[in-house]
Amino acid sequence: RFFIGFKEGVAFKESQGKYKKINSLGYLGKYQFGIETLKTIGIYNSEAFLNNPRLQEKAFVALLAKNKWLLQDEIAKYDGNIVNGVLITESGILAAAHLGGAGSVKKYFRSNGKRYLRDAYGTSVRSYLEDFSGYDTSFILADSNANVN
Repeated sequence: RFFIGFKEGVAFKESQGKYKKINSLGYLGKYQFGIETLKTIGIYNSEAFLNNPRLQEKAFVALLAKNKWLLQDEIAKYDGNIVNGVLITESGILAAAHLGGAGSVKKYFRSNGKRYLRDAYGTSVRSYLEDFSGYDTSFILADSNANVN
C-alpha cells in the first residue's frame, strides 16, 4: 500500500483532510498538530502554518521522521508481529505515534497491548496501529533532528 494512501488516510481521520481545521482542543491543520509538537519540528507561527498547505505536508513528513527515530527499537522489535490481535507494522506504529505521541506507543507495547490508550476524543492507539498497518513508509528516514527547514 502506497504512502499517499497512508498520508491521506491519516489526514481524513484527523481533519477530514481540511488544512484550515482547528479542533476543540486547539489542534491545527490537515494532520491536527499540537502547538508544542510543531515547535519540535521548527514551526513557531501557528497562523502561518494553518495557511500553508505545503508547510503542513512537510511538517507531517518531518514528524514521521522524528517518530521513526524515537520508536526505532519498537519498530525493530514488533514490526511483523501480532500484539493483542493486531498485526504490527512500521506504518501502524508511525500513525499511532501521530495520534498519541511516541510515549503512548511505547506504553502500549510495554503493556503487551493491554493498556487502552486513547486521545481526548476516544480514538485508541490500537485502532491506529490496525487501521494504518501495511503502508510503505520505508523511505522516511529516522531523524532525531527532523524539522521543516
